Formats: sequence, C-alpha cells, structure tokens
Amino acid sequence: MPNLLINTTFNINRLLLLLATVCWLASCGIKADDTGDYSEQFKTFSTNLSKPRHHISLEDDQRFIDSGFREIKNPYINDIFRYYGLKYLYYKRGIMKPRMALVYADSMLMMAKKSITRKQYVSNYAEANFAMGDAYFDLSQLSHAYQCYYQGYFLGKNNLKNEILAEYTYRMGMVMFKQGHYPEAANYFKTSFRQSLSYKDSFTAFYQRQELLDNIGESFKNNGELDSAAIWFNKTLRYINNNSSGYQNQGQARLTNVARAVVYGNQGEIAMLEGQSAQAEELLQKSIKINLKKINDFTNAQLAEINLGKLYINTRRYQPFATLFSDLRRQLDTVKNEEAETNWYFLMSKYYQQTGDFANAYKHVQIYNSLKDSTSKRINSLKETDVIQQKENYDKQYQIEDLKDNNKLQRIYIYLSAICAGMAIIIILLVYRNWKKSKQDVQIVSDLNKQINLQKTDLEVTLEELKQSDQEKDRILRAVAHDLRNPIGGIASLSQVMMEDELTDDQKELIALIKETSNNSLELINEILEVTNNGTAQLNKELVDMNSLLNMSVELLRFKASEKNQTIKLELLTDPEDLFVSREKIWRVVGNLISNAIKFSPAGETIFVKATVAKSELIISVKDAGIGIPESVGTKVFNTFTEAKRPGTAGEKSFGLGLSISKQIIESHNGRIWFDTNPKAGITFFIALPRQQKSDSPKVQNSDLEIKAYS
Repeated sequence: MPNLLINTTFNINRLLLLLATVCWLASCGIKADDTGDYSEQFKTFSTNLSKPRHHISLEDDQRFIDSGFREIKNPYINDIFRYYGLKYLYYKRGIMKPRMALVYADSMLMMAKKSITRKQYVSNYAEANFAMGDAYFDLSQLSHAYQCYYQGYFLGKNNLKNEILAEYTYRMGMVMFKQGHYPEAANYFKTSFRQSLSYKDSFTAFYQRQELLDNIGESFKNNGELDSAAIWFNKTLRYINNNSSGYQNQGQARLTNVARAVVYGNQGEIAMLEGQSAQAEELLQKSIKINLKKINDFTNAQLAEINLGKLYINTRRYQPFATLFSDLRRQLDTVKNEEAETNWYFLMSKYYQQTGDFANAYKHVQIYNSLKDSTSKRINSLKETDVIQQKENYDKQYQIEDLKDNNKLQRIYIYLSAICAGMAIIIILLVYRNWKKSKQDVQIVSDLNKQINLQKTDLEVTLEELKQSDQEKDRILRAVAHDLRNPIGGIASLSQVMMEDELTDDQKELIALIKETSNNSLELINEILEVTNNGTAQLNKELVDMNSLLNMSVELLRFKASEKNQTIKLELLTDPEDLFVSREKIWRVVGNLISNAIKFSPAGETIFVKATVAKSELIISVKDAGIGIPESVGTKVFNTFTEAKRPGTAGEKSFGLGLSISKQIIESHNGRIWFDTNPKAGITFFIALPRQQKSDSPKVQNSDLEIKAYS
C-alpha cells in the first residue's frame, strides 16, 4: 500500500503552509465593514501569534489563541473562520483527536457558508471541506471523507490553483486505494502528479511527486497489472535519481534513500510474482538493508522481509527463511505491524507444514486465522459504503445541477432572442421608413450640390478676378510710386540746398518742413515699392557672414540712434557663421527692426542686438526699452497697412508697412519672426533663420562682401 507514514510527515508542513498562505493573502487594506477581509485586530493578533515566545508548548499556543481572539470586538467572518481553523489544527495535528478536529472543521464549514464575496466563499468552503475530509479519513470513515474531498474539489477546480487541487486529488486517490478501487486510485494519483508540477521546486515537492509515481505503480500492482506496475516503478526510480542531486543534507539524503528502498521493495515483489527469483531476492535485500536502519521506514522493511520470506518458502530455502523470520519476530515484538504480523504467522505455518512439524503448523494457522478475521472486519468496515457508487451519485447530482443551470441559461437565451427579434423588426421598420424619407433627402441634397457647384464656379471666377485686380493694383502702385519718387526726391534735394542759403528763420522753418515731408513721402514710396515687389521679386541668395552683416547694420544706424542720445549694444556669434540668404533683404529686415527700436524707445535708452545659435537655427534678437505693443493689437502688427501703427517717442511717422515687409522676407527664407512684449520692459523681436548644413552648402567663389547693399 502507499507510503502513508512518510507522506503524512510532509503533508503536515504543506497544510500548515497552505493555511498560513490563505490567511495572509486574503488580507488587504482597512475596511470599516466586513467585506470578506480580515479585521485589523485579527491581523495584529496573527502577527503576535507568529512570534516565537508564544510557541513554548501546544497548551501555551491554545491559551494565547483563545485569549487573543476573545479581545477582538465584532470579529469578521474570516476572523472566526481562521480561529476555528487554528483550533482544528491543534486537535488534528497537535494532540491527534480527530473527533474534536471534526467539530471545528464543521464550524469552519458553517462560517464558509456565511461568506460575503464569491472569492471568499470558494476559498473558505474548499478549505473547510478539505479539513473535514482529513478528519473523516483519520476516523476511517472513507465515504464521508470522499464526499468532503469531492465537494471541495468540484467547487474549487475552476477557482483554486493546481498546487491546492493536487492535495484533493491525492486524498481522493487514497480513499479509492483503501477501498480497493485501484484503477480509479491510479487515475487520481496521475491527476495529482500533473497538478503537483505547479509546486515551487523544493524537497517537499520532490518527495511528494516520487511518492505519487510509486502509488500509481502500487495501484497497478494490486490490480494485477504487473507490466504497467513495473513501468511506473521504473519511472519512480528514474525521477528520484534525476532530481535528488539538489537535496544532499543529511536528513534529505536519508529520506531519499528511504524512497529508493520502498521502490526496490516494490520492484522485488514484481520480480517475485513474475518468477524472477534471483532479481527479486537482490532487490528485496537492498530494500531491507536501507529501511532497517535507525529512524528509517521500519514498517516498509518488515513488509519487504515478508515478501523475501515468501520467496524462500516458494523456493524451499528453509535455512535463510528461519534466520530471516527469527529476526523479524524480534522486530515485530518491538514495532507493531498488523499486516506483517498476520503474514508472519501464515508463512510460519507453511514452513512448519513443509518441514513436517504439523503441531506448530496448526498452532500458527489458528493464530493466523484469528488475525485475518480481525483484519477482514476492519477492511470490510472501510468498504461498507462503496465510494465508486457514491462518486457516481455525486456526478449525477452535479449533472442535474448543471442541467438546471443550463435550463436557466436557455430560458435567458430565449428571452434575449425574443427581445433581439423584436428589436430587429423595429430596426427594419425604421430603416424602411428612413429609406423612403432618404429618397426625398437625396433629391434635396442633389439639388443643393448643384447649387453649391454653381456657387463654387462663381467664387472661382470671382477669386481669379480679384487676383487679376490685385496684380493690376500692384502694377498701378508701382507705376505711381516710381513716377512720384523722382520729383519728390528732387524736392528733398532742393530743400537741402536751400537750407544752406541765407534765409530768415521763418523761411528756414518752412523749408525744413518741406524737407521732412519729402523724406517721409520718399520712405512711404520705398515701402510701397517693397510691398508690391516682394511677391514677385526673385531672391538673389549668397553665403553671407552674419556677424559682418549685423555689425554693418548696427554701425550705419548708430548715428540715427545718437540723435536721441541712444546707444546700441551688439553681441555677435562667438564662432562666425555664414547663411545662404539674400544680403539685401536680410539687411532690410535687421535695419527695420533696429530703426523701430530707435523710433519707439525714449531718449537715452539702450538697444540690444544679439545673435545666438539654437540647434538648426540662427536667432537674431532686437530688444528695446520702449512703449511696447498693446495686447489688443498684437495680432495685427504684421498686417499690411496695419491699424496698429503708432508715432514714435519723438513724433516719428509710422506707415504700418515695415513689419509686414519683414515677415514676407523672413518667410521667403523659410524662417520665423515673432516678438515678446512687456509694457514695463519694452519689446524684443526675434528672427530665426535656418542654418546652412555642411553637406548642402553651395559653392560660391569670391563672395561679394562689400557694403554697397547698406548704402
């Protein structure tokens, strides 16, 4: 039969770990009401319980648990459930009283049924059934144990992790094994092995997996399928040999050898049943040699000795049999083993019979029959309720529940189908009505499209006429400006000459007025010509040293600034840089911005001109301390003949064309122009021009660096 003793040792630790994991993973955050979590008081209680000073003895543990739980006011459902779980562990694992453990397991089930959330219900209900199943198993009430395992497994199989489900399937397999349903037991053990692969790698996981493989082999052996049993025993031994290298401390190595010895004993029994006496004797002796050592599996060693005794009796080797069974008698007097005891008397009766001592043979047969009757009664009590039939009943019961659920779903689907059909009919009617209405709408839209197309054609004709009119306007402006520039220029020149003659003060004042008016008119004419030519004139670009251009622009305007006692500070590039631009146009823009700074700054102020490099652009800034630009006209300063024009601080005229011209020039160079204004600190205009990449710099020889453009 499967190695229950060793498995129990490791499953105690696994169950304790499982309970602790559920306890801590279920708790999260502070909640004012019970919503399926643990209360804060219980969390504090659990923390204190884990401290070593409370674990001097089992009784100390229980006193602390009882007193600590009584201090929790208004405990949550999970608090009560976990308290019952701790009491269950005390009676089940601590003092081995399965009947009292069953009482607390039943209380756990009662609290699980009061769960608030589904997650809480599934976890607690499955754990409570697991606990009840173990209690019933210890009481040898296998049918009740199986029922609890089955209910917990059925509920949790789609909600719990495989490492937890593996414990359920293992126990259901043990119930089947004890009742003699070996094929079903083998299937459960196989399922448990697959689920146990979800365990984290550890010695406990390794030991349980090898035990499951061995249990599968034992199930096949007891069912008479010796070939299948041999295959699974070989798999068990390979698994042990391939996976035990990482577990080499003294305790782990000892238990690994015990596991090997159990497999050797099973393989020896298979060889004996198949008539391979020499191999059977070797394997059984290996198993006995290991497990007869101190603190190893004495019970398994005794069963292996029984099988070796059968081999000696069958092959009529009486001397080794007598020696072996004499040693076994001394062992059984020390370590009780009901199965080995029964078989010892049976084989001793055969020994005495075959050696002619019929009196002793008879005496041993009588003892054997008495022990066999006792064992048979115990086995029959385990089989009072057929678990297979019970399983079929459970399956049918759950199938009925599934059918009821399916019927409910089908009714819901029928209702939904009827609703969908009704909605589909309504939609079809709406679509039909809208289709009829849309035919009229389509005609209306068609008429509107025709009207729009006609309007579009009219607009295109009008735009073309406006374009031609604009071009004609520019031509007339150029002609008028050109025709006016010469006579007005002559008037300005004559007034300058006349200022040098000896005239009265009144005459000089009138002539100065004529001169100023002529110069203003010439400036306006030049700006009009600039505006009308910017749209059509072709840019003559060349490589221009921007430091040189800025320096010359500032020097030519210093005289104009000095008339208002203003100074111009220039900050050039540290590393001179050439840009591929129109020298005359860029000079025009820079000069216009500096002239505006002079015009709109009070006397005595300083004007700052600065050049900087920012990634792919060269930025020129002109900052003054003037009157700034009001926010209300800030968006209009770049418009032609803008309404935002204002006189300078000394009454200088402004025509509203300079910034418009500057914007056209900068944009024709793929640049940007903008400003930042502050009513208290003046205004700063910025020009950003794209820098020249080395790879696409034009080859210009003998660049004209003369200053004729500035004259």
